Amino acid sequence: MSLIRSADSSTSSYGDSNLYARKSSGDSSGLSMQSFTSDKRLFHYGLDSYSSDIYGQTYFTSSSSGLTHVNPLHTPSPAIQGSLYHQQVSSSPYQLMDNRSSEHEMDFDENDFRLKLQELEEALLNDNDEDFADPDQEMCTAEDWAEPIKNLILPNSPKESSSESSISCIGSNRETRTPKQLLFDCAAVILEGSIEEAQTIITELRQMVSVQGDPPQRLAAYLVEGLVARIACSGRGLYKALKCKEPPTSDRLSAMQILFEVCPCFKFGFMAANYAIVEASKGEERVHIIDFDINQGSQYFTLIRSLSTCPNKPAHLRITGVDDPESVQRTVGGLKVIGQLLGKHAEDCGIPFEFRAIAAKTADVTPSMLDCRPGEAVVVNFAFQLHHMPDESVSTVNQRDQLLRMVKGLGPKLVTVVEQDVNTNTAPFYPRFVEVYNYYSAVFDSLDATLPRESADRMNVERQCLARDIVNIVACEGIDRIERYELAGKWRARMTMAGFVSCPFNTNTSEAIRALLRSYCNRYKLKEENGALYFGWEEKILVVASAWK
Repeated sequence: MSLIRSADSSTSSYGDSNLYARKSSGDSSGLSMQSFTSDKRLFHYGLDSYSSDIYGQTYFTSSSSGLTHVNPLHTPSPAIQGSLYHQQVSSSPYQLMDNRSSEHEMDFDENDFRLKLQELEEALLNDNDEDFADPDQEMCTAEDWAEPIKNLILPNSPKESSSESSISCIGSNRETRTPKQLLFDCAAVILEGSIEEAQTIITELRQMVSVQGDPPQRLAAYLVEGLVARIACSGRGLYKALKCKEPPTSDRLSAMQILFEVCPCFKFGFMAANYAIVEASKGEERVHIIDFDINQGSQYFTLIRSLSTCPNKPAHLRITGVDDPESVQRTVGGLKVIGQLLGKHAEDCGIPFEFRAIAAKTADVTPSMLDCRPGEAVVVNFAFQLHHMPDESVSTVNQRDQLLRMVKGLGPKLVTVVEQDVNTNTAPFYPRFVEVYNYYSAVFDSLDATLPRESADRMNVERQCLARDIVNIVACEGIDRIERYELAGKWRARMTMAGFVSCPFNTNTSEAIRALLRSYCNRYKLKEENGALYFGWEEKILVVASAWK
């Protein structure tokens, strides 16, 4: 089915729950990360720490002195170990100063004697004498040391196996690595600060990945750009440039709208929230829905249609949409335009409707701006919005929890939360990178089961929406990292601390979604836990929907 539509037809498609539905035939947690020194620096230190200049001047340069100089970093063979330090027992006595007579030597005081012993010790430790040096043995030192260093680092390393480690290239030929292994290695060396090595891996990766390849190749291509942006500190700029929320033109939906329609996990998250809102609206005269990220309003075209079929539908529906001033003022696809389209749809469905756009950033919204009226049943919808709010890990002003407490103060009848189930908020860089890889691997696989490989819409979605998130999560830190997802358990804790109580979905909701899910690939999964609905691809949970009061 083509996604190219006229302006009118695109509006009507919002309410079609089966749009894009098609049947297909077809461990990141607990990571402990250590910032280890790079292989080059470790090896350099090991070989140079005991250089001869530490011990001062060389006192014995002639083999006639009878002294054997031993490299303290070289482990002799067993045959040599037993005799190396005893070879000179039968040699002539050490002569520290050739011109001195035995009589003069007898006159040494204690300090002189200690000095001579020190000189002797330094001479014994000196590794510059080549008389007993074995060139082959010296060349093996790198290999002798590489393996112990690798073994010391790898048990605590985030690498999957020794063949994946950047350390494995020391003193031996590096095995061929998969794009996944190279990505993890690249993230690790970036963490170490080994930028040159990271750039070498990136060059290798770019020969192996493609935005038109299979799901792993496509994901790797965008992860590479995220790593490049991290090195260049340009992640924030790329994030702004990739505008997945760009309003639809007259002949096509926005990239984000396509994503929400074609990926069932996202779509069913909206559906679960709508079912809960319909249940909460039953028997209410007036319903006021507040949405802090209404996007293109797609969720509400379906909701209005559902409400219109209820026998005891509300007598009046009001929706308040919050968005930044630029979005509100757009002449095409702006929030005011979305309100007009929703109003027309509500009129067609026989629902008295009112829409109000608030031109403000979410953090700046106050209760008085929301204009809650007596006699209204207030419903607040957080669909893929809360993760954009910075929390205590970013600033002393915890906007995330502050918003939840403000909403609780409104006395809502229902609050719905739909979020992606992955920790990109507080996880350090390397574990976060692994989380992103595992999570988006499932997302890219699921898109392949829904849209054909050559689909221009799939490429558009991945480039504008998924790549945008990936670049921001991988490349940015602090306030520049906007996409701060959390796991379901953390959201549950936040909602509970804000004073909310879980409101489990009823059986009708889960059964209706399961019935629709069967029209898709059977690798999509749904489970219920702690009153929430978990939508996933195979064993990977992607989206969680919950309701609160």
